[in-house]
Parts: sequence; C-alpha cells; structure tokens
Amino acid sequence: MVDISVKNLTKFFVIGENLLEDLTFEIQEGERVAILGRNGCGKTTLFNILTRQMDYDSGEVYVNPDKRLGLISQIPRFPEGYTVEDVLRSAYEELTNIKKKMELLEQQMATLVSDELLHQYDTLGNRFQSGGGYDMDVEVDKICNGLAITADQRQQNFGSLSGGEKTRVNLARLLLEKTDILLLDEPTNHLDLNSVEWLEKYLETFKGTVLAISHDRYFIDQVAQRVIEITEGHAEFYSGNYSFYMDEKQARFDLQMKQYQVEQAKLKQLGFTLERMKGWGINNRTLYRRAMSIQHRMERIEKTKKPKKEHTMKASFGQRDFSGDVVFKMKNVSKSFGERTLFSDVNLNVEGGERIALLGDNGTGKSTFIKCLLGDEDCQGKIQFGPTVKVGYLPQIIHFDHPERSLYDTMLYEKNCTPQVARDRLGAFMFQGEDVFKTVGNLSGGEQSRLRLCMLMDEKINLLILDEPTNHLDIASREWVEAAIEEFEGVLLFVSHDRYFIEKFAERIWLLEDGAIRDFPCGYEKYRSILDHEAAAKPVLAAAPKPKKEKPKGGTKDVDKLVRRLEREIEKQEQLIEAYAPQIEAAAADYQELSRLLEEKEKAEQTLMDLMEQWEAAQE
Repeated sequence: MVDISVKNLTKFFVIGENLLEDLTFEIQEGERVAILGRNGCGKTTLFNILTRQMDYDSGEVYVNPDKRLGLISQIPRFPEGYTVEDVLRSAYEELTNIKKKMELLEQQMATLVSDELLHQYDTLGNRFQSGGGYDMDVEVDKICNGLAITADQRQQNFGSLSGGEKTRVNLARLLLEKTDILLLDEPTNHLDLNSVEWLEKYLETFKGTVLAISHDRYFIDQVAQRVIEITEGHAEFYSGNYSFYMDEKQARFDLQMKQYQVEQAKLKQLGFTLERMKGWGINNRTLYRRAMSIQHRMERIEKTKKPKKEHTMKASFGQRDFSGDVVFKMKNVSKSFGERTLFSDVNLNVEGGERIALLGDNGTGKSTFIKCLLGDEDCQGKIQFGPTVKVGYLPQIIHFDHPERSLYDTMLYEKNCTPQVARDRLGAFMFQGEDVFKTVGNLSGGEQSRLRLCMLMDEKINLLILDEPTNHLDIASREWVEAAIEEFEGVLLFVSHDRYFIEKFAERIWLLEDGAIRDFPCGYEKYRSILDHEAAAKPVLAAAPKPKKEKPKGGTKDVDKLVRRLEREIEKQEQLIEAYAPQIEAAAADYQELSRLLEEKEKAEQTLMDLMEQWEAAQE
C-alpha cells in the first residue's frame, strides 16, 4: 500500500527559478526512507507541502488519508500554562476523555446501579483497555527516559523551554500518539548520544512509515532502508542506507564520466573527418554527401551530460610549530554551580598530536569544561599550558560583534586583510559571487559556522577546540570541515554528538559522567565495546517466573482456598508495583537506573495480570 505519492511536483519562490521541478517518488507502507540534499535544496519545503502547511504550483501530492501523520520539526501551540507533562498527556486525549466518562459513571453507580450504566461502563472499559489506557504511565515514563526528559523538566512550563527542548518533548508526544507516518526533520540535532541510540532502536521496531531529513550519516546508516537525494529539484533513488548511497553515487559518477568521455572521443573523431570531407567535397558531390551523412550521424548520437563533481573547500588550518611534550595539564580541576557539581578532581595530561573527543549527556557540563579550559569560566584546581601553545576555538553558538556587516566587510575589518585576500579566503569556503555581500546576521547556522571556520583557519594555531562543529551543517559541509581537520597536525579536542565524526577523528575519549571524567585511550568503536561489556557484566535481575495457572483438584473448599490465596498474592503484587513509584521518581536523572526500574515494574505488572487471569478463572 502506498502511504505517500508525489508526481511531477513543482514549487518556485522566484518566477523562473524552480526549487522543486517535476519531483516524483512513492513511499510504501512501513518503509524507512532518508531524504538527502544540500541545505536549501527544498527538503523542508517538501515536508511543509506533505503536511499541507504550504501550497505548491503544479503536480499531485497524495498522503494516505487513513493514516495519522506527524512532523517533528513542527512545534504546535499549546494553551498558556501547559506543563511538559500536559503536552505529553495530550497524546492520550481520547483515552483521557474515556477515563473521565468512566469516573463519572462510577460516581453515578455509587448511588444507583442499573444494567444500562453497567453496559456503558463495560463498553468504555473495553475501549480504554484496548487503547492501552492502563499502560499510559509506563509508556510515558519509558519514552521520557529514552529521550532524557527528567521528572523535574516534566513539571516545567512548556513555553519556558528552549527550541531544542521543545523539539524533544514534541518528538516524545508524537511517539506516544502512535503516529502512523513520521516525518523527521533533523531529529538528532538536539539529542545526546544516548537519546539518539534510543531513537534508532525505537524506529527499528516502529511499524509505521518513516521519512527522515538528516545530516547525521551514522543515523541514516542505522535507520534508512533507502535514500532519495534531491538534486536540482529532481529525485535520485538509492536502494540502501548511507554507506550504500555513497558507494552507488560514486559508481554512477564513474560510469557517467566514462560514457561521456567515450562519446566525446567519438564525436571528436567524427568532427575531424567531417571537416576534411567538407573541404574535399567542395568540388565533389559524393564526398559532400558523405560529409552530410557524418553530420547527421553526429546529431543522432545521444549525448551524455557531463557529470558535475561536488565543489570542495580548498582550505586548511594555519599551523604553528609546537615545542615540548605537554600541551596542557589539569590538576584537581573542579567546577560547581551552587550545590550542583559538574565535575571534580579532574587530572589529565595532553601531549602533542592527540585527537580527543569529549562525550557525555546533554547538561553534564561539556561546554562548561571547555570554557574552564579556555579561562572563560572560573574553576578550582590548576590548568597549565605549554609555553608555545596557541588555541583556536569554534564555539557551539556563533556570535559576531557586528552582525550588520557583510561577509566581505567582516573579513576586511576583523582579519585586517586586503580586498583580494578577503575574496580568495571566502571563495575557498564556498562564499562566491554576490554571496560575499550577504549580511552576517542573516546567514543560516551552517553558513555562520563556515564563516567562523574561514576566519579561524587563517590563524597560526596548534591546539584546536571545537564545540559541536558539525551542527547545522549539511553533509557536504561536514565533509569540507573534515577534510580541513584531517590536514591539521596539532592537538584536536572536540565535543560532538556526530558519531561519524567521532569515529573518524577520536583517538582518545573523555567521558564526562556522574561528576567525573573517565579517560579511554582508544577510538570510538573500542570505547563502545568497553561500555557494552561493562553493561553486560552488571548483575541483571532475573525475570520473574510466570506463575503457573493452577486448577483446583476438586470441591468448593479447594476453589475457595485458591481464590483467597490468589487475592493475597494480588494484594502483595499491587503493593510491590506501588513501591516502584518513589524509586522511579528519585532515579529520574539516572538513565541506567531508571531503565532498570521501569523494566522491573513492567515485569511485575505482567505478573499481576497473570494472577488476575487466574483469579477470574477460579471465580468462574
């Protein structure tokens, strides 16, 4: 069954310049498809058209009307004063209404019981149970735990959250709604590694259809079954994940280039013969007719379009020679805000040439750690740099002192260079033509990062510190940055949630967790293997054995005994489940402990359901 169909879709914002042109594709039920393309190629516009937020100029767009569609980038408006918990619970609006009706009937039946009321209550109860009403709390806790939405945050006003936090809460709400078709527009941008991995596992078991715009190459590899790339308004199709897409795209380029070169050689040879025949045929009609025949033959040859190679940035970091062994030392370094300790007693040595990734969940203090290292934040302990160390820093949030200036003027004033040098440097970073006269304040996040890198690469540095360097960059821009970093021979320290980037560069990993930094002298793959091994080595609570359904041997006494015993066990099991509530609330900020408690609670609830079934059978 087709869930989404797009035929000959055309959309333009400037007459004569089509953003999408005759775009055609189909998405089958249950498919997981990645939409790729450069920033500005029309990916988000396509999603806005699919959700009917935006009209289009021509073509046909079909979305299965029997399916519920949800868009992650779209943050809906909620009533003033709605908490995060209220937003999450809005996913169960229908079930909440049923529950209210059941409570109203319970009040009526407290004074008067009738067959009609019992029938209504029974019908509502069946709808509530079949819709998952009794599992609401468990589902909300599970999704919030996976996306690192803490118990404290659930009590906050939704309107007070940052854009990234709102995106996470909205993602949780859509997952709780059991959406049939998920449109994900950069879903991993505001998630830490644990949350991204949790989302990947969730999507693996998700029964619906997924259409994802993402520049996270690792995420696409894990999630996508096929890729649609939007190039010059048209769709190119690849029947595999990101790794397959990269290999197939290169193979298609090589084949097209080979066909183009063969055709050009043939045309060149025929052209040479044609010119000679024309010259000889001035006084010879036979030779002239042959010349015309060759010309017609050349016109009939199907011309292969010359494939375009992606433009690349021709830039590298200016480097300063480093003398000595130690780049910097940290001794007993600690940082607290009031009673909250971000990290304490950090002792680390960094030597020349190292490449270090600083990892940790959102909110653990990674950016603060970087600011302490740079001297932008006060901290306890001692940080000592080598005498010849010069630092280059790319922050997570880019700020320009004069956002009203153009890119060209920014380079002239801040780098104190000549007009030609400014043009050359900007051109190396793909700012060409009229682009250099854009106002800095109007640039996208990715363009601002690119401009800051352009300015940074001019400086002679030997310690490069990057805080989320690939955020807001499309895949091509990420590859440009990676190419420049590969040439850098100094020390690299970076914070990133981009696993593709981490895997490529990290040779040493610092994990900021529980107020301490663990030092792993290895790359990302081995680091993950160590963590997986540690998790497997932890004592796992054995699953509670499923109680056997007992049948009375005979007689009313045996039945009565079994009913009373089951009632006692049910009561104990209910008390056991209730005891989990304060433990779960207390462990809200501890990802692993909360997962363990929720898993135990689920098993206990299943045991209770089995006991209830036995009790009902005994009653009958």
